[in-house]
Amino acid sequence: MPLTDSAFIQFTDPARWRLRTNTIDVHFWHYLSEEETKEEPQSFSEKYFLGLPRLSGPSFLLTGIIFALYITDYVIPPEWATEMTRWVCRYQNDDGGWGLHTVGPSNINATVMYYVALRILGSATVAPQWARYWLATINLYKWEGVQPVPFEIKWIHARVVYLPVSYIYANKCQTPLNDLLLQLREEIYDQPYDTIDFSSFLHRVAPQHRKRPINKLLSVANHAARMWEWYVRPSWIHNQANAKVRELIRREDENTEYNDLATVNKAWHLVAVYFSDDTDSEAVQRHHEKILPYLWVNECGMNAGGTNGAQVWDTEFSVLGIEEAGLGHDPQFREVLSKAHKFLDVSQFQDDADHPHRQRRKGGWPYSTKDNGYIVSDCAAEGLKSILILQEELGFEKIVSTDRLCDCVDTLLSMQNPDNGFGSYERNQATEYLEYLNPSEVFERCMVEYSYPECTSAVIMALKKFRKHYPDYSPDKIDAAVRAALQYLHSCQEPDGSWYGSWGICFTYGTMFALEGLAAGGHTFATSEAVRRGCQFLLEKQKVDGGWGERWESCEQREYVEHERSQVVQTAWAVLGLMAARYPKKTVEARGLELIRRRQLPNGEWLQEDIEGIFNATCTIEYPNYKMHFSIRALGRFHHEYVPALTQDLEAK
Repeated sequence: MPLTDSAFIQFTDPARWRLRTNTIDVHFWHYLSEEETKEEPQSFSEKYFLGLPRLSGPSFLLTGIIFALYITDYVIPPEWATEMTRWVCRYQNDDGGWGLHTVGPSNINATVMYYVALRILGSATVAPQWARYWLATINLYKWEGVQPVPFEIKWIHARVVYLPVSYIYANKCQTPLNDLLLQLREEIYDQPYDTIDFSSFLHRVAPQHRKRPINKLLSVANHAARMWEWYVRPSWIHNQANAKVRELIRREDENTEYNDLATVNKAWHLVAVYFSDDTDSEAVQRHHEKILPYLWVNECGMNAGGTNGAQVWDTEFSVLGIEEAGLGHDPQFREVLSKAHKFLDVSQFQDDADHPHRQRRKGGWPYSTKDNGYIVSDCAAEGLKSILILQEELGFEKIVSTDRLCDCVDTLLSMQNPDNGFGSYERNQATEYLEYLNPSEVFERCMVEYSYPECTSAVIMALKKFRKHYPDYSPDKIDAAVRAALQYLHSCQEPDGSWYGSWGICFTYGTMFALEGLAAGGHTFATSEAVRRGCQFLLEKQKVDGGWGERWESCEQREYVEHERSQVVQTAWAVLGLMAARYPKKTVEARGLELIRRRQLPNGEWLQEDIEGIFNATCTIEYPNYKMHFSIRALGRFHHEYVPALTQDLEAK
């Protein structure tokens, strides 16, 4: 019976939670005593946020945090444990298992991880490698059944995970056995622990959970690495490698104020530092202090987000939404925009990271907060657009100087890939053939940085807006970069006219961004066959009720999978794409907007519907503010830009 049916699940008092923030808008929840609650009333925003998820979805985020805290002897506060347990139970599937993400079918990877996590607050032998790394470190799996840590990874999110894991694997770090772990050894396997030949499972994974089949090259590389490790490697090389890896871990920690890039590598960094340093070292303490910003409380319990928030990303889209709604000069919204302006000011990077292998970041913006430490191309692009709108078009003080805007442009130009597109965190540094060494088993396309239509279009739009307001700064470089990026968008269009989206679901998301990017470059329905094909794709997917709906399985299957129900967010995406393309029949967009209006509540918001985000083609992630951002932008653009533009076109004819 699923745990959600149990009457014994405890919960905390939601009225005692308060959302704290610091000077750079890092968020973390704090649980007050009953006396403190009387002295500090709960705000409207806190009550509202307690009902929202934040970047939740993947099953390996919260479990990693729980394992890391357990391994490093951190006493989990009872209110955390209560709400973490409630969240895990809430997302158990009807068959008793858990999925790779909250809307996914049950698999061994997630089920074993969640089961062990619940005991800390199918058979595990065929769990994928990421589960095995944790199980081995927590002394529930033998290291001989774990694949060697890959030696050549170029995509940032995989690279920063395998960096600390390589230290743990190389030193076979394990937490000491205790009564609980001995019990778990009996509970999670279908035969006695000491009788299992773990090495025989080195390349065996439950077939329904392997998203990418192992190939001979990776198998040979793993066996060669194992032979080197067991029989050849001199101790001095091992010690030298340990020192090098520990130094890179230190750089990552210090460049991110011990936040690290995201939840997964944050947990592994904490564990690696715990084993490499003294258990009560300053580094371990600082890591423990930075756990809380990753945890989010809502009506389902406490979960770990994909990062320490999405503050910059959400703020940028909020600015764009208010502007497109025609409210930029409305006195009611000037203070809101002023606060957003100041936040984007303090969140911009004004230096490069102290790291020999990091992408230039000066002038760019991160995804969440400044102490995340990493630039993202589309976050930098949307940040540049937002500042230009605020300072050049809405009349706010120029607190972000021209030099800092130019820094952002220079950094964006440095991020363009050889195929003329733009990736996420950095310029592509290696060949796609490295995917043959992909060890993750559950993720596609995670070994190198790729170009994406979404990121490419965001950069095109930002560069074009900058060019409009600052025509004399690097005009030749900007024009050349935009022309090349437009060529990339043409080259990656699918045969059916769509574009594959890698960060949202899926073809609807990618097509919206591609049409917006092409429109910024002067390619519209009237002038471009590619744009007409993109519009035709969207027209064919419009549902009878006027909306659009696409399931997350599109990302995994790489073909459009229709949702049984129109989705507000995806309807807004489709309408925005059509309007950007200047599709001439406004009744199509009007039908979509009417659905958005019908779904709006009396208080102005929209209810959360199906999941909106994706990464690595297999793992969904929630963006709860998208239903506000894109709906407002679609409604506003129709009245303030699209209809007037169509009228002007007709008059010109």
